[in-house]
Amino acid sequence: MRYNQLGRTGLYVSELCFGTMTFGGKGFWQNIGELKQKTADDLVAGALEAGVNFIDMADVYSEGLSEIITGQALKNIGVKRSDVVIATKAYGRVGAGPNDIGASRGHLMDSVKGSLDRLGLDYIDLYQIHAFDQVTPPEETLRALDDMVSQGLVRYIGCSNWPAWHLMKAQGIAAQRGYARFESLQAYYTIAGRDLERELVPLLSDQKMGLMVWSPLAGGLLSGKFDRDGGPDGARRANFDFPPVNRERAFDCIDVMKEVASAHGVSVARVALAWLLHKPVVSSVIIGAKTREQLDDNLASVSLELTDEEMAKLDAVSKLPEEYPGWMIERQGAQRVPEAFAREEAAKVKKAG
Repeated sequence: MRYNQLGRTGLYVSELCFGTMTFGGKGFWQNIGELKQKTADDLVAGALEAGVNFIDMADVYSEGLSEIITGQALKNIGVKRSDVVIATKAYGRVGAGPNDIGASRGHLMDSVKGSLDRLGLDYIDLYQIHAFDQVTPPEETLRALDDMVSQGLVRYIGCSNWPAWHLMKAQGIAAQRGYARFESLQAYYTIAGRDLERELVPLLSDQKMGLMVWSPLAGGLLSGKFDRDGGPDGARRANFDFPPVNRERAFDCIDVMKEVASAHGVSVARVALAWLLHKPVVSSVIIGAKTREQLDDNLASVSLELTDEEMAKLDAVSKLPEEYPGWMIERQGAQRVPEAFAREEAAKVKKAG
């Protein structure tokens, strides 16, 4: 297990992060998993034994039950608090009232205290805004988060599922006002869904932010259980078809992934995870599991070294279609970037014969 610096902070997190969405099974979340305390204890212990020091959750997972089970698992295992990095998220609806959702100061202040109570902890290492709030001004959200950091309730802040323009706006406000800034983004990224490479990856690199990847197997579609003819009835995708995926492109990726997997004698899922772990922008990939067998297979992805040729094949089959203004930026900017200009000139020479 390798440990990566989370953005520009001094905090190091394991390259795999254990996700707890499968814990509890309360309400809607039974579509994801219904794991109870004993199984959760075993999975958390297995992840920690493998070197994982990073655990992610959210207050909405199983209506708070996931946080309760995770906090109890840490106590049952006897984990030293400083040996584990705890991340959770707030924004989602936690009650019937009009203010029981969002990134307002009131909701966030209530939410952080609720998460701390459920976890049985004094502080949260990474507190993340789970979604883009189109109502609350970013100044209000950032001031509330800065107060949490000042009060010692949380140590670092992050966000999830934000558009690039709003995230950059928030970073500018934080810099201008001296607030704690977002140090990480939790986002959907997979070989079958590389959309964030258009705007978010350049932003993360420029702002030196960490990237936590959720749903690296595209909701189980890249688990190796699915092909163009379908998959098992009991699989997660059969009950909860999310996140949205261009299936034709995904199955083209799976075809190549099967070749790579066969060459290494590993699962398709392990190849999907390894592809992400080879991407420099990725700080940590969130893995979830319902069984110890699934967990062990996911953990083994850190040992899978893909060759340059294999990465090139996987990158080629999963390449995003060109979009404006990307193709125009590349065309007009080629001569401003020496490497791109050299490639352009070489192509001209080759074409001229």
